Amino acid sequence: MRYNKIRKMDISNGPGVRVSIFMQGCHFHCKDCFNSETWDFEGGKEYTDKTIDRVLELCEKEYIVGLSILGGEPMHPKNIEGTTKLAKKFKEKFPNKNIWVWTGFLFENIKDNEVFNYIDTLVDGQFKTELFDPKLKWKGSSNQRVIDVKKSLKNNKVVILEDEE
Repeated sequence: MRYNKIRKMDISNGPGVRVSIFMQGCHFHCKDCFNSETWDFEGGKEYTDKTIDRVLELCEKEYIVGLSILGGEPMHPKNIEGTTKLAKKFKEKFPNKNIWVWTGFLFENIKDNEVFNYIDTLVDGQFKTELFDPKLKWKGSSNQRVIDVKKSLKNNKVVILEDEE
């Protein structure tokens, strides 16, 4: 598994000041993707336990409210194990901080993965140029959903994050 980059202070991928990691590799190849440099599964840098330790170290700062995991595609079968390991270690160390994940997959098709024991918010669905709207919060196109994962799992149906609008 590989990753593309880590942002130490990110204010555009989720609420508050966050640490973001962009996983490497995506098979969706959405037209006009803003992260096409993350498509190649062989690109980027090697993702190791040291990568996870570095992300957790960056998250120790008090002003960091959470972790954002993007891509590429963090939920791709080649990346899900590393995404899950990071999310689990993050929640063990920071139970009061949140995790946001962006994926082209639909929640209903991947919700049985272990990673959802740790994720708070999921932005799902592939970016669609024809549905692009720069006024949308946390997503690029209107088909994408900002999902409250805990409530969705509890209610066994997709629950949109209340303050998403």
